[in-house]
Amino acid sequence: MKTRARKGIFITFEGTEGAGKSTLIRNVAAQLESSGRLKERRIRLTREPGGSPIAERIRNVILEEPVDPMAELFLYEAARAEHVVRTIRPALDAGDIVLCDRFTDSALAYQAHARGLPWKKVKLLNGIATAGISPELTVLLDIDPAVGLARAQDRNRFEEEGVEFQKRVRQGFLKARSESPSRWMTIRVGSKPPEELSASVTREILKRFGKRFDRG
Repeated sequence: MKTRARKGIFITFEGTEGAGKSTLIRNVAAQLESSGRLKERRIRLTREPGGSPIAERIRNVILEEPVDPMAELFLYEAARAEHVVRTIRPALDAGDIVLCDRFTDSALAYQAHARGLPWKKVKLLNGIATAGISPELTVLLDIDPAVGLARAQDRNRFEEEGVEFQKRVRQGFLKARSESPSRWMTIRVGSKPPEELSASVTREILKRFGKRFDRG
């Protein structure tokens, strides 16, 4: 069976708590829109868990209180499957640029590496939930977990698990990156202002996908 050609561009943003993904995504979207390169393409901002009505309801369940790690994984994958069907795939089929705050690599970092679930099984479930959809570029905001937790504003139960948990999450992202390094762009979060970080990401996006933008 032939794989359906993708019209849109799928970019994900990953990182431990407090890395600044939400701010970065908004800034990148604004800079892409002002670049004059998008033509008829739209930018779609979305997130995980969430991104569709049912997935947002599952998000509320996930963030309310701790559950068994395997149950937590299945909740994430259920939200992810709904997100892909209702939001991501239609946007890509329409030729949009999808900027997503977290995706399958977060399952590997949090549920596999940090929680201790089998890495290969989490990858398998990711593939089932997404029907094979994967990002073409993943931006990793790499921050000292202790600094990230101190910066975090939207407190949730994952932040409450502390620095050691976030250190394991960070190592999970680095492991995921090692399996497909060409897909990743890593930004070390430090003293640089948000506008400078987003400008570097915008340049990388235009470098990688500029010819597709020009084709419309």
